[in-house]
Amino acid sequence: MCGIVGYIGKQKALPVLIDGIKSLEYRGYDSAGFAVSTAGGVVKSKKAVGRVSNLELKIEEKDIRHGNAGICHTRWATHGGVTEENAHPHSDCKGELWLCHNGIIENYKDFKSDLARRGHTFKSETDSEVLAHLIEEFKTQDPALATEEAVRLALLSVRGTYGLALLDSKNPGTLIAARNFSPLLIGVGDGEYIIASDASAVLKHTKNVVYLDDGEMAVLTPKSHKIFDLKRNTINRKSEELTWDIEEAQKGGNPHFMLKEILEEPEAIENSIRGRIVAKEGLIKLGGILAVEEKLRNAKRILIAGCGTAYLAGKVGEYMLEEYGGIPVKIELASEFRYRKPIFREGDVMLVVSQSGETADTLAALAEAKQKGVLSLGIVNVVGSTIARQTDAGVYQHVGPEIGVASTKAFTSQVAILALLSVMLGRQRDMSVVMARRITEELSRIPELMKKIIKQSEAIKKLAKKYQPYRDFLFLGRKYNYPVALEGALKLKEISYVHAEGFSAGEMKHGPIAMIDKSFPSICIAPSDSVYEKMVSNMEEIKARSGPIIVIATEGNKKIEEITKDVIYIPKTLEMLTPLLAVVPLQLFAYHFGVLRGLDVDKPRNLAKSVTVE
Repeated sequence: MCGIVGYIGKQKALPVLIDGIKSLEYRGYDSAGFAVSTAGGVVKSKKAVGRVSNLELKIEEKDIRHGNAGICHTRWATHGGVTEENAHPHSDCKGELWLCHNGIIENYKDFKSDLARRGHTFKSETDSEVLAHLIEEFKTQDPALATEEAVRLALLSVRGTYGLALLDSKNPGTLIAARNFSPLLIGVGDGEYIIASDASAVLKHTKNVVYLDDGEMAVLTPKSHKIFDLKRNTINRKSEELTWDIEEAQKGGNPHFMLKEILEEPEAIENSIRGRIVAKEGLIKLGGILAVEEKLRNAKRILIAGCGTAYLAGKVGEYMLEEYGGIPVKIELASEFRYRKPIFREGDVMLVVSQSGETADTLAALAEAKQKGVLSLGIVNVVGSTIARQTDAGVYQHVGPEIGVASTKAFTSQVAILALLSVMLGRQRDMSVVMARRITEELSRIPELMKKIIKQSEAIKKLAKKYQPYRDFLFLGRKYNYPVALEGALKLKEISYVHAEGFSAGEMKHGPIAMIDKSFPSICIAPSDSVYEKMVSNMEEIKARSGPIIVIATEGNKKIEEITKDVIYIPKTLEMLTPLLAVVPLQLFAYHFGVLRGLDVDKPRNLAKSVTVE
């Protein structure tokens, strides 16, 4: 959450900063600001509450003519209200040191009290400003101290997380960056460098990036960069080439990123499974985990950890891996995992799932497992992300950038990869080649089946319009589609801010049925599978209480229309793969529902794409 862009090079800094920060606005959008160097050895800064567009309205021609170094930030509030004072960048007392900070300084109150006693004056309520004053204090105590050394000493003093970009008016030919549990990379251009918290901000200028690891700093000039850790050890790290283009991060003529990314789901599945199925032998080839294949053969249990939509993808995987992989699975909320003293066993494998690869809670769960010596795997979308680098092995999703805050194509990609992993582990155990071929052949058909559902978008829009007056929804599913019910409810509440709950349909009569009446609709996922008759019974119970019903049903099932006329049909597929199809109409329903309410579905209030703080 929050976006950082820093620039130093041969171009005027401000246009590069604003263009870059606009590409990161999905990471935070309650306020924005910039600070750029000037020829007079001072720093020019402006801030605005709200979107980056509000900041652009404040920019004058003379601002653009300022220097070739600067920093910019878009904020998702963690400390302090949404005000210009609390917007980044923050400065020290003299207005010489300016910084943008992502993360949380946990012990900032202790430093703030001490610094105030020493005469420092604070303009904001944030923890970030305290860091600027702390760096200033180190320089005050030793005027000969280089700024990079003052930054290093300050970072050694604080406790918490940070992605940091700093501009010093006394040395405008240098930028400083630092990272600890908050993503930060350096785009390496021709005579220029760009600091960013996400690769999308550098793509217009370069595809070559260097990722900072936790506890590392970088000092940048237009012609060079050096990286070192907080113990002053120099780090030599080669740049990596980004594998996607700026065009992939644009809307492509669609009104919203969310719709674009739903429409991309068939292609996303193709990309996620391409080259990974050896059809004739019924085998799965996951290059990223070949090195640990034998360890997986001997694994006795898999722990899956994730947050939000990634957690729910893992929950689908729990059913797949146990039924077809033949291995016990435990799904964990990463945000709770490390706080409940988890018990690991010999033969455990930790699988963490995260689109961004930077989710703070998931990284903490991973760190706990690694500290205990457990084999770790990752499913991530962002190449070079922290989880990708810190796990022992893993699988990339290869679905391109997902900009919409509410995850869509990343979810279905994660489920598809979990299906591949289930077949791989199953073949290591007792799955027959016939069953493996059946699953992989059907998985290969999923993209075409998804396209059939997407063609129903207008019909789903009409249903969304019909149900727009309602403000409470119950989502119900069983077995493989219980997690889909949870995901459908999550999407609707994220996008439209209405009350939506997901439940296992079998649990409905143990409490939630008390809510059912004519004003409380239910969305029931009832494909023709092993629990279909059970779902019919649950829907009859709702109907008997006058509850409106929308059903996701299998093509050809006209009998379901005796219960309700509001039916969305999905093609027939294997039971384990129905979540890949059943979730698409729920995503489209949430999308149309939110748009009809006049909301910004790409940037829901209070949410950010990559949650890099606890």
